[in-house]
Amino acid sequence: MLNQLDNYFFTLPEPQQGCLLFLRQYILDYSKDITDAWKFNTPFFYYKKKWLCYLSYNKKNHVIYIGFVYGYKLKHPKLVSEGRKQIKVFYVDPTKDVDIKSFNRILKMATSLK
Repeated sequence: MLNQLDNYFFTLPEPQQGCLLFLRQYILDYSKDITDAWKFNTPFFYYKKKWLCYLSYNKKNHVIYIGFVYGYKLKHPKLVSEGRKQIKVFYVDPTKDVDIKSFNRILKMATSLK
């Protein structure tokens, strides 16, 4: 039987499901210190037991993004705050390849904050 976290991914349509599963695995593989959990009704990631980021999918407009909890401390042209005070987001188009180079830079910055 699937837990809530796994069930979330497997109830989504393609190509969003494949994209989110890839992002989940990529984030987990980035560091042995990253773990995931189901928190606030979304897949949430911790780095050394502290909040790192979360995956979000809007079913109405099919937008996927990764929200970085301490995004206000991160400076990268692909991160946007859109009026948020703390969180900055990295948008991902599920029909295109993920910009791994930018994503790696952002993950490196975010994990170095801890």
